[in-house]
Amino acid sequence: MEIVKKAQAGSFESSDVLVLIEPVEKGTGRKIEVDSAVQRQYGDQILTIIQESLDEYEVNDIHLVFNDKGAIDTVIKARLETAIKRASNAQKGTMY
Repeated sequence: MEIVKKAQAGSFESSDVLVLIEPVEKGTGRKIEVDSAVQRQYGDQILTIIQESLDEYEVNDIHLVFNDKGAIDTVIKARLETAIKRASNAQKGTMY
C-alpha cells in the first residue's frame, strides 16, 4: 500500500497507543520512532509487531511515530492497520 498523506490512529490514554504515519521521499525506507511505557520489557516485541504489520501491507518509505501507553498486541495491530488505511486513502472519513 502506498502512503499518500499523514494520518493517525489511537490516543494517549492508558492501555492505548497513538500511531502517526506520513509519507517520505521514495527510496528513503522506513523511519520508525518508538516511545513506550513498557519499552524495557516489550520493546523488541513491539518493534516486531510494527515491522510485521508494515510488511503485511507492503508499506515502505514512511515516517512512523509510535507512542505507546501499555497497549496489548491486538490494540497495537488495530491502530497500525487503521493508520495505514487512513494514510493510503483505503479508509474514508478520517481526521486527515
